[in-house]
Amino acid sequence: MIIVSIVLQSLLILAFFFSGISKITGAKMQVETFSHLGLPQWFRFATGFIALAGVIGLIIGFWNEAILTIAALWLACIMLGAVLFHIRSKDPINKMIPAAVLMILALVLASLHLSSLTDLL
Repeated sequence: MIIVSIVLQSLLILAFFFSGISKITGAKMQVETFSHLGLPQWFRFATGFIALAGVIGLIIGFWNEAILTIAALWLACIMLGAVLFHIRSKDPINKMIPAAVLMILALVLASLHLSSLTDLL
């Protein structure tokens, strides 16, 4: 289980780091996607920083399991929003698959460490 968690955590760090950076720097694909979804460009910029905050949480999660769980849930919520915006835009399913897969992977990672949240209560 530890290996699976570390692999998932590492994959999510990479995926959200590069996605967040591309949103912040205004990569053409990101600009076009946010325009297509009917979202303002400031929201693209904000979403990039929100994703990078999740990346920081995942990195801290190598030492703190509760932070890892919260960060994974945070990123899953971001991806749920992405899926919902694709649905609202009536996009074909293949356009929302990347967001859905990242959401599922983040939820799997969170579920592997969910018991760590009881330590916070």
